[in-house]
Amino acid sequence: MRLAMGIEYDGGRYHGWQRQSHCDSVQARLEKAIARVADHPIEVVCAGRTDRGVHATNQVLHVDVDVERPLYGWQMGTIQHLPRDITILWVRAVDETFHARFSATAREYRYSVVNRSARPAISAGRLTWWYRPLDVARMQAAANQLLGEHDFSSFRGKDCQAHTPVRTIESIVLRRDGDYLFIDIRANAFLHHMVRNIVGSLFAIGSGERPVDWLVEVLAARNREMAGITAPADGLYMTGVAYPARFGLPTAPRRPLFEQVGGFEGGAESC
Repeated sequence: MRLAMGIEYDGGRYHGWQRQSHCDSVQARLEKAIARVADHPIEVVCAGRTDRGVHATNQVLHVDVDVERPLYGWQMGTIQHLPRDITILWVRAVDETFHARFSATAREYRYSVVNRSARPAISAGRLTWWYRPLDVARMQAAANQLLGEHDFSSFRGKDCQAHTPVRTIESIVLRRDGDYLFIDIRANAFLHHMVRNIVGSLFAIGSGERPVDWLVEVLAARNREMAGITAPADGLYMTGVAYPARFGLPTAPRRPLFEQVGGFEGGAESC
């Protein structure tokens, strides 16, 4: 029996998604918890591996189990064996043609920034602090130049294992709310550090260090050294994964919203 699960987690104290022998990971925690409910060893496959310190409001995984239990039982039983910073949002039974990674048609991330002179206290570790003023209009104009299918080698991390650097960005939307800046990026797939490298380059443009058209030069260079910094992991959230309708899975992204007091709320919004 194959199950699909929607997962939410705070990645602050984990060394990324992927199971590792020498440190704690989100995958290892989930496999241990699900195995307790299944009463046998299991292995999970996710839609996209997140880096150390990166969060998720709607990661998706699939797992094969040998026993049948109510879907609610899989959800609540697993939650009981998870730490407080990882939870199960939903569980669906799927056929064996479903694959959390390869069946996905799009993925979405949100990068959240507090843009003010004073560093955050309550929200530290859950968003990125950028003290220099950012011009959102300049950043949006630059981001629009990345839409469509391109070779994103200039925004590819050195440890990326993808077979090709070609990806298709469907949308990049920037929105400011007081001191907070949100960058939502949707693409068919992402390279290692791609979102963080794009955001780091947008910071340079928003701060006035680089012109708006500089991003076109960076993209054409296909050289990581031409782009901006790798933005910190703190502000990055995997917010949703899209699948064909036939699988019947929740596809609306759940985007984190930061209130002025620094709180967090997972809001369900449509694409």
